[in-house]
Amino acid sequence: MPSNPLSHATLFLLLLLLSTTLAKNHHSPAAGRHPHHAPKNATAVRLRQAYDALQSWKRVIYSDPRQLTSNWRGPDVCAYRGVYCAPHPNDTSITATVAGIDLNHGDLAGFLPESLGLLSDLALLHLNSNRFCGILPSSLANLSLLFELDLSNNRFVGPFPAVVLALPSLHFLDLRYNEFEGPVPPELFNNNKLDAIFINNNWLTSVIPASLGSSSASVVVFANNRFSGCLPPTIAKFADTLEELLLINSSISGCLPVELGFLYKLRVLDISQNDIVGPIPYSLAGLAHLEQLNLGHNRLSGTVPEGICALPNLANFTFSYNFLCEEEGICGNLTARGVAYDDRRNCLPEKPRQRSEKECEAEKPVECFEGECGGREIHDGVSVSATSPPPS
Repeated sequence: MPSNPLSHATLFLLLLLLSTTLAKNHHSPAAGRHPHHAPKNATAVRLRQAYDALQSWKRVIYSDPRQLTSNWRGPDVCAYRGVYCAPHPNDTSITATVAGIDLNHGDLAGFLPESLGLLSDLALLHLNSNRFCGILPSSLANLSLLFELDLSNNRFVGPFPAVVLALPSLHFLDLRYNEFEGPVPPELFNNNKLDAIFINNNWLTSVIPASLGSSSASVVVFANNRFSGCLPPTIAKFADTLEELLLINSSISGCLPVELGFLYKLRVLDISQNDIVGPIPYSLAGLAHLEQLNLGHNRLSGTVPEGICALPNLANFTFSYNFLCEEEGICGNLTARGVAYDDRRNCLPEKPRQRSEKECEAEKPVECFEGECGGREIHDGVSVSATSPPPS
């Protein structure tokens, strides 16, 4: 679930850091060196726009049980609860502007009006754990300085909000626990500024786009959606940045690409509760930083490679509810290495709590070949697509 709200001190420090970062990324000589080009009352203009936006928003918040917006009265928007002001990062003539809004865990009900586009200097918008509904306003595209957008745990609906793709400064995107549906646009992964992408627990569909990995994200969470198809080999493009990849219960099928082992910075990999077939790629033995590995509840077969069990930082390894039939070397006694593990419901001889012999014989072995996402099952020596019916 979404994290606890930031403290006021933490948020203030973060805004200062963002001001410095955004000033570097969006430096404008005309604004920074020649403030006389801006209106003399530039600060007043910005704060008046913020007042109009926030008053319009307050009118469409129909439930505020914690009275978070009760002091949203009068022109001093910098005194509003949950609203944080800071100097403009690029324009020294604007000494105060609304730079952050944090209404996390407010249980607020309502929707986001188009007038939010007036908050053009906003760097942080944190709205997690409320009851906001409807679709995102297209005017959010005006928030050219927005660095963090957290809309998690609300009731937003509609297709994937394309407006977030138009935010040039966005580094952190959290849309989890909403009701977005339909395909994920490939453009989401062409953004080389996004560092964290959380789109789990929605109703998103279609295949994972082949463009996956064209961004520089360190955390990608797809879990609990309705994707299909396999994990594309282009995942290797994430090699220099990706540290956490969670694809739990996302209807992923086919074989795991060997390119998964190229993600040398990976610390957490969870692809459990899917329909993945074939052997565990030995290339995973190259993930020296890996701490958590969960392959449970799939249709993996073959051997658990010793190289994976010997990973120096491995702390938790789950491969239960598959059809694995052999544990190489130290994989048979991970407790001795201090690794928490779960090997239940496989086909491992002389291990307790395994599948029945009938279940194991019914699951045909699958060979995975480069470029063949689905792999090929072996039926009486005949190789057929793992997605095709067996030969009669």
